[in-house]
Amino acid sequence: MKITAVLLAAGQGTRMKSTLPKVLHPVAGKPMIWHALHAVAQATTEMPVVVVGHGSDEVKAYLGESAQTVLQEPQLGTGHAVMQAESLLKDKTDLVIVCYADMPLLRGETLKKLVQTQQHNQGPISMLTVIADDPRGFGRILRKDDGTVEAIVEEYVATPEQAKIKELNVGGYCFNASWLWDALKRIPKNPKKGEYYLTDIVELASKDGLSVHATVMEDIEETIGVNTRIHLSEVEAAMRRRINQTHMLNGVTMIDPVSTYIEADVHIGRDTVILPNTYIFGKTEIGEGNEIGPNTMISDTKIGNGCKIIASSLEGAILENDVDMGPFARLRKGAHLGNHVHMGNFGEVKDSYLADGVKMGHFSYIGNAQIGSNTNIGAGTITANYDGEKKHPTTIGEDVFIGSDTMLVAPITLGAGARTGAGSIVTKDVAEDTLVVGMPARAIRKIERKPKKK
Repeated sequence: MKITAVLLAAGQGTRMKSTLPKVLHPVAGKPMIWHALHAVAQATTEMPVVVVGHGSDEVKAYLGESAQTVLQEPQLGTGHAVMQAESLLKDKTDLVIVCYADMPLLRGETLKKLVQTQQHNQGPISMLTVIADDPRGFGRILRKDDGTVEAIVEEYVATPEQAKIKELNVGGYCFNASWLWDALKRIPKNPKKGEYYLTDIVELASKDGLSVHATVMEDIEETIGVNTRIHLSEVEAAMRRRINQTHMLNGVTMIDPVSTYIEADVHIGRDTVILPNTYIFGKTEIGEGNEIGPNTMISDTKIGNGCKIIASSLEGAILENDVDMGPFARLRKGAHLGNHVHMGNFGEVKDSYLADGVKMGHFSYIGNAQIGSNTNIGAGTITANYDGEKKHPTTIGEDVFIGSDTMLVAPITLGAGARTGAGSIVTKDVAEDTLVVGMPARAIRKIERKPKKK
């Protein structure tokens, strides 16, 4: 059976008061429409169709090849919006799911239940409803004596008695495609607004003696649609709770989930502990047994196992295993720390590789550098890598000792076992096992290295 989703994303979203199309506003780091696409993908077999309108060029640019798009112009209501998909889907699918792209909390599991309901329904429609005390402007569900749905009554036309009904229309439907397209053409134009509302198709089916079934949703948060920035904040908070709960159920400890912000694409291994005021963004992957935070920001970074990161900022970096850094350390794009690297407070690394066992003291800056294993970088060390026009590399061998407040003027190479005295300004390459001191630094003697412990 072929099942296709139609996502409605043509609305202007005027109450958002934004130049950005509403469905592109982010929730947990991803546009609302990303969440909608992720949900429908779990319940369908075919590429989805997105009905676009306001900001169509931006929405289509974001979607790329992930969905088919069709333009609704002019925008004459939700029923008219679904009509636009007929040219793409007629005779090409068996079931059509219709839902809104501004409902990012709607789960794929819920849509699967909706599809299952329709697969057992002899009639042409199954729909999602919810029981709630706060109607939030949703239409009321009128049921027949046999429990099937008779009609949806919009709030603005509901009688006082109908307004008391607590079963509400969520805005998610599953249709038999063979019935849908002709039925859409029978929807009457709303006399007040001159538009064609998809909700009226339910009454058409009922009057034809066809059954309309409803799946009552258990989680009311899934039904929150976004029309204002207030709704957006509600959805963001709910999504954050959902994401954090999923991580905790998978073995991650969060000392204070309320103050922990983790975006949708983040992966975290078990037995990792997240301390308060930690923000984890983008495509970040974190291994097992780490301790992260408090007051830490991590973006698009890969972290191994057993690392300890205190009050630090990481962006576009790689940490291997058993790294410890902070507080107040910063890794910028291209930073790569090997196993057992130590990075002190107020240090910064960019576009550099620190090999296994490197110890980097506080108040140091390492940029465009390759640092050999077991090298010690003293406090206050700086790689002067930028001449005002170009970046230049620094290469440091293994077992090097860089004295405090050393300035390494790139391009420069220090051989294995080299040493610099405190306060040195190194402007020329340093040979292996050589000590340099002064300003500019000069060689004063060779160094006899101790043999490595086996």
